[in-house]
Amino acid sequence: MKSASILAALLMSGLCTCGGGAMAADGAAGAAPGKDASTAQSAKDQFKINRVTPAYWRIIIDHPPFNIYGPESMPMLNKVITQIEQDPQVKVVVFESAVPGFFLTHYDFVPPLEATTSMPNGPTGLQPLPDMLVRLSKSPVVSIVKIRGRASGVGSELSLASDMRFASREKAVLSQFEIGAGFVPGGGPMARLPRLMGRGRALEILLSGKDINGDLAERYGYVNRSLPDGELDKFVDDLARRIATYDKQSLGEIKNLVNNASLPPDKDVGAEWSAFITSVQRPAAQHNIKRLMELGLQKVPDVEIHLDKYTGQVNLPDK
Repeated sequence: MKSASILAALLMSGLCTCGGGAMAADGAAGAAPGKDASTAQSAKDQFKINRVTPAYWRIIIDHPPFNIYGPESMPMLNKVITQIEQDPQVKVVVFESAVPGFFLTHYDFVPPLEATTSMPNGPTGLQPLPDMLVRLSKSPVVSIVKIRGRASGVGSELSLASDMRFASREKAVLSQFEIGAGFVPGGGPMARLPRLMGRGRALEILLSGKDINGDLAERYGYVNRSLPDGELDKFVDDLARRIATYDKQSLGEIKNLVNNASLPPDKDVGAEWSAFITSVQRPAAQHNIKRLMELGLQKVPDVEIHLDKYTGQVNLPDK
C-alpha cells in the first residue's frame, strides 16, 4: 500500500470497477512540482489570475465539474502562490470559483498515492500542500476567499489558510468531511479551527463531518461574514479595492503581527499531512472510499453536492 492509491489497490484486488479506465495501478497521474503541467491529468490551468489592478488580483478556480484538487493541481497552485509572493505591487488577492455550486472540494482519490508522496517538499520544508497554505498565510499580501458553493476538504483548508473568508448565505457549504470517509484531514484544520472558534466547535466540525451552511459558519467563526448571495460580490470587491489603496509595507507589518498572535506553528500544519497520508492507507478508508466511489463520488453530482449524506451511509453496518 505504500505506492498504490486506495483506488488502485481496489482495482488490483478486483473489488472495484469504477469505470473510465482513469488510472492504472502504477500510472503516473499528476505532475510533481517542476514538471510541465501538460504531463498532468488535466493540462488546463485550474487556477487563473485575473489582475483587476496591479494591486488587486482575483484567483479564479476553474476545474469543472466539481473543482476537485489533486496532485496535478499542486504545481498550478504553487505557481500562483509564488507569483503572489514575488510580485512587488500586489496587495490583496481574492480566491473565487468559476464552477457553479463548488468553490474547491476534496482531494482526488483516483491518482496513485505515490503521485503525491513522491513530490519534493516546498520552501518551508513542509510537504507541498501544507507548504503552500503556510506560505499563503504568512505572505504580506492579504488573502480573501469568496465562498459560493461547496468548500470541502482542501477547499475548507485553503479558506482557513487565507486571511478572511466571506460566504454566500444561500449557497455556501463548508465541511471537513474526511472522518466520514475514514481518514484524517491533511491541510491544517485541526491546527487552525480551534484558534478560530474554540475546541468544542472545532471538534464538532471535524468529528461529525457534517455540512456547515453560511449562517452557521458565521456564528461559529468559520467565516468572517455570511452575506445574501446577491450582495456577496460587491461586498468582497469593495473590501479588496479599499485594501488595495493602502500602503503595502504597513499591510504586511499589521498582518505579520496578527500572525504572531494567531497562526499555528508550521510543524503542527505539517503533521496533519503526514497523518492524512498514513490514514488513507488504513482499512477504514479503503472500505469507505471504495463504497463512495461505487455510489458515484467524483462522477455523480448528487454525491458531491450532498457529501455528508453519503459519508453517513457508508458508515452504516453492512446489511
